[in-house]
Amino acid sequence: MNAYAQLLRTPGVGRIIAAQLVARFPGGMISLGFLLHLEHIFGSYGAAGLVLATTSVGQAVSGPLTSRWMGRWGMRRVLVLTIAVCAVALTAIALAPIGTPLVAYMLLGLLSGLSYPPIQPAVRTIYPKLVNSRQLTPLFSLDASAQELIWIAGPVVVTLVATQVSTVIGILLSVAFLVGGGAWFVLSPEVGRVRIPRSKRRFGSVLTKPPVVLATAVGFLLVGTCAATEAAVIATFGEGDARSGIVLAIWAVASLLGGLLLGRIPVGPWALAWRMGIVLIGSCLALVAWEFWSLNAALLIAGACIAPSLAVIFAIVSSSVKFSDTAEAYGWVGTGQLIGAAVGSAVAGFLIDAVRGAGGNGGDGGFAAAIAFAVVGLLVPVLFRRAAPDLRGRDASPLPDTEPVPVQPS
Repeated sequence: MNAYAQLLRTPGVGRIIAAQLVARFPGGMISLGFLLHLEHIFGSYGAAGLVLATTSVGQAVSGPLTSRWMGRWGMRRVLVLTIAVCAVALTAIALAPIGTPLVAYMLLGLLSGLSYPPIQPAVRTIYPKLVNSRQLTPLFSLDASAQELIWIAGPVVVTLVATQVSTVIGILLSVAFLVGGGAWFVLSPEVGRVRIPRSKRRFGSVLTKPPVVLATAVGFLLVGTCAATEAAVIATFGEGDARSGIVLAIWAVASLLGGLLLGRIPVGPWALAWRMGIVLIGSCLALVAWEFWSLNAALLIAGACIAPSLAVIFAIVSSSVKFSDTAEAYGWVGTGQLIGAAVGSAVAGFLIDAVRGAGGNGGDGGFAAAIAFAVVGLLVPVLFRRAAPDLRGRDASPLPDTEPVPVQPS
């Protein structure tokens, strides 16, 4: 804990972590918010899944591209534009009148995905400029633990608001986080002081690096597991039951503590594999859980290694690319995670409908989807462990560029 306390005493670290956390909070709310809102309108998880699919397509196209734009036009310009457009699209989905056709929701979902702001690549590019190389890996662990508030606590918030108040308010709350947190982040001095140099490599060339591909793939599968589990919990207890929010909250605490407690363990070639293995074990136990407390116990196990897995993913990317390529690399990783959230929710939604249609507990379909994602999420780092760098005894700083990186006053 002393290492994390020292990090937070470093000028600017606490502020930039908090600002990006609030700005990115909608990333954990939008998929489930769409799922609840559109299932309520159309009476089908499958219809909601179609909107989530178009949203994920937009994110897949724009994530790496808008991240790369930050090296050309500057972080603040790109972030302000994308935040504004995304907020308008999300508000339109929430306030669309009754009778709006499904295709209109799909087009608005596509627009919100295309304009989703690249805050994650921005902040991960800023981190190496805030701390020394020795502090970078603990900073990634702290950030990964904080990110769990996005991917797990975010769904808790939107679930409680959507089920107890209104699905419209749930989506509008995500817009409030996006605009308020985005403004806080954009106006932070650290964003003005660090300029991402323009990459001299062609767009997409970072995907020729096996570590970046490994991190992107496992991030997609890990967050897909989380999204399917979230949908399964809601389907198990029903939309109006507050127990679903309690289960997801306990899961979030397990992940947060796991990230902090395991964050100092050296990152070796097997680090990602054994962490994903524990996530798989917990997911399997969730499928056979028979009541509220046994489900909590299963998700405590699964959640304990979610944040540690994300921390390893961040360290792998940071240590494998040049500074000028970090924004684009994190753009691909972020896209993988966002698509994982959308696809995990969509697949779980279809399986929940199928199991319910056969007379079973719909939650079992969602947990089956989570297990499928987790199985592949374990196999990928095992089969491709040679792509994972061995960071034991070395730092996770980006590779230096061949020319100095200018720093301008805010």
